[in-house]
Amino acid sequence: MLNAAAWARIVPFALFMGLLALRGAVPADNAWGWDPRWLYALNLVVVGGALVWFWKQYGEFSRQNLPTAREVGLSVVLGLAVFGLWIALDAPWMQLGTPTASFVPTRPDGGLDWPLIVVRWLGAALLVPVMEELFWRSFLMRWITSPRFEGVDPRESGLKALILSTFLFMLAHTLWLAAIVAGLVYGLLYQRTGKLGCAVIAHAVTNGVLGIWVLGSGHWEFW
Repeated sequence: MLNAAAWARIVPFALFMGLLALRGAVPADNAWGWDPRWLYALNLVVVGGALVWFWKQYGEFSRQNLPTAREVGLSVVLGLAVFGLWIALDAPWMQLGTPTASFVPTRPDGGLDWPLIVVRWLGAALLVPVMEELFWRSFLMRWITSPRFEGVDPRESGLKALILSTFLFMLAHTLWLAAIVAGLVYGLLYQRTGKLGCAVIAHAVTNGVLGIWVLGSGHWEFW
């Protein structure tokens, strides 16, 4: 049976996935006249609100668990490396179908819709790394090791936890090979340092730089 600590890590992730499914299900020319892209803004409110609600249960972010300057530097470098591999590992055979909720922040005249861009970037670079790392690494990786996951030192979670959590992480992404690389890097960083903050920083760097690159290159398929 899942305890309160588990639900604190599952609920924000489940809310995010539910909103993602909703955004993909609402057609652009829907009868209500909604722009489904703005449903992404709900993540900042709903998922962000859930994280704030449960924040006291996330001991991973307590002062004693903060990364050192050296660990921050390592996390940034690895986040940049994952970004480089993410945009390179996009051959057709490296993809699982097509995104169901693509995000192209342009106006009807072809210009950039900056309010949408800001919402999307904030969600991807700040919200998603915290929410996903709490679920995939803090909860799932340690839960695979033991259902009483709060007592599991991430440095002792083992190879099985790393592989299984990475496999499931892959299934949630279209670019499956890139997702495997990212999952392994973030997971190993968590295991080696024992600090979830390192995985969050690396993930945030990957997503933040990816967003900037997408804006500069126009490769909206990566968003």
